[in-house]
Order: sequence, then C-alpha cells, then structure tokens
Amino acid sequence: MSQSPLSVTTSPSSMPINHPATSVDDYLSCIQVVMVNTTLPANIGSAARAMHTMGLSRLTVVDPKRPIDETSVSHAAGGHELLSAAVIAPTLESAIADCQLVFAASSRSRHMPRPVVTPTQAAKIIFDFIDSQSTYQPQTTQDNTAGTHKPNIAILFGREDRGLTNEELAYADYHIQIDANPAYPVLNVASAVQVIASFIFAYAQTHTQTATSPKADADSDKAAARSMIDMTLRQQWDEPAITQQQQQQLTERMTALMVQHGLADSTNLKSLPARLSRLGSRLQLDQKEYQLLSALIAKLLKDRPQSS
Repeated sequence: MSQSPLSVTTSPSSMPINHPATSVDDYLSCIQVVMVNTTLPANIGSAARAMHTMGLSRLTVVDPKRPIDETSVSHAAGGHELLSAAVIAPTLESAIADCQLVFAASSRSRHMPRPVVTPTQAAKIIFDFIDSQSTYQPQTTQDNTAGTHKPNIAILFGREDRGLTNEELAYADYHIQIDANPAYPVLNVASAVQVIASFIFAYAQTHTQTATSPKADADSDKAAARSMIDMTLRQQWDEPAITQQQQQQLTERMTALMVQHGLADSTNLKSLPARLSRLGSRLQLDQKEYQLLSALIAKLLKDRPQSS
C-alpha cells in the first residue's frame, strides 16, 4: 500500500507575491531529470522525448548499463538534442552535488521515508523554492554588476526493474508518488518522467500567467493548499541554499562528532546517517548557516581528542 502523501502549505496569505523568473523556460531551466543506472538505451530516448514535450531540457544519466545509442535517438524523436547535451555521471552523488533541492520518484514507501508528495505538490514546492531562492540579493561584483543565482533542482528516476535503492532515495528531500492502480502502481521510467513533467509544465504556465495578478496568484495558492497539512517551507532567503554535497558533508561531520563523543558506535551506525540527513533537509540551511555549523563541529572535533 502506498504511503499517504504528506502535503505542504506555505501560508498563502503571508507569502510575498514574487515571481523573479520571467518565463516558463526560466523556471524549467532550473530542473534536471536524473536517470539512475538505466538498462535500456531506448528508455533514455523515450524519457528525452517526454521531457522535450513538457519543456524540460536538462538530462543527466548516472552510470547507464548501456550507453546512449541509435535506439535512444529513434525513441527521442524531437527530443534528440537532449541526448546530445545529456550529462553522463559516474555516480548519483556527483550528479546532484550542486543541487539545492532533490526529489525522487518512488512507487512505494521505504525504510526511513522522506515526506511524500504528489506531482502537483512537488510542482508547487519547486516553483516556490525557485521564487524564494531568487529573492535574495547577491553581492555586487567588482565591476558593479549584480551577481545572479539560479537554483539547481533534481528529480531522480530509478532502474526499470527495481527503481531506486534505499540509499539513493535517502538523497532526496521529498519523494514523489504518482496516483495509480494500487494493485500495480508501477510505471515505465519514461512514463513516470512524462507524468511528473506534465504536472510541472502545467503548474509553470499557471504560475507565470498569474505573476501580474496578485489576486489570481493568491487564489491559486489557496486552492493548492486545500486538503494539506502544515509543513514549513522556507520563504525568506538572504543567502542561497546549501547544495546536496554540502548537506552530505554536514551529515558525515555530525556523525563523526557523535562517534567521537561516544554518542554513536562507528561500527554500528544503523539509521543514524539517514536520520541526520533527513533532519538537514527539514532545516533548509543556507550558506552562512552551513558555515556556522561547520565551524562549530570542527571546533568540537578538534577540542575533544579520540579516546585511547
């Protein structure tokens, strides 16, 4: 049985009406689809076609069992240019190292689950995050031109036969579940890309169209928030969010600190790293906060010597 989706609200009445990105393409360019350990090159091509149909242009393929080939191109149809520009990454960790927000498509609940959202809720989280990340004012460069900050968001899709592993799912801040027949809720990977991308594209159109109409925008947010339970989504950012790589580094340092202080057994950590990672996702740290915590942990690690 699928886990009931955890819904997300962002207090529409108190949210600033702000759409820094000016077009659908501006928003969609912040999103990359990440396919993990795909078996059939044809499925990579079909996913590229699905992405192109819904305006997504950034494809990353992690350690595919077979390389992109002519079957990929034939299945991509009009999306063949996405294959030419696709990034081939050796590991998932390297593929999402610079991402500030990560989603994972999953058809069922797993051990140590992240918050579960529907494709519509995922789209809202994505666009609210892009807007909030774009609100902070970057430092002025030496030539007096304002710097720009573009969020990097990943959506992970797993293998054709078994999806994503628990370890891979642990990298995600949210898990996306598509409503489907409970007796067989398993979609082909390209079909899953198509479904989720279609919700994102539809939300993008509404989101950009209401940018000049505060009342319509507020009404849209209120409608999206119906039947949801409260969960904090950070809205005010004066610094960019930390990347996935930084979050993993912080998890590793916190684990090391707990081991050093006798609060954890290095030979039997169990689910400690996963819990610390999930805690980090909920905190939604920015760069300055990350630096403060890193300095504190480094000081504590240095001041307490290892037990003899």
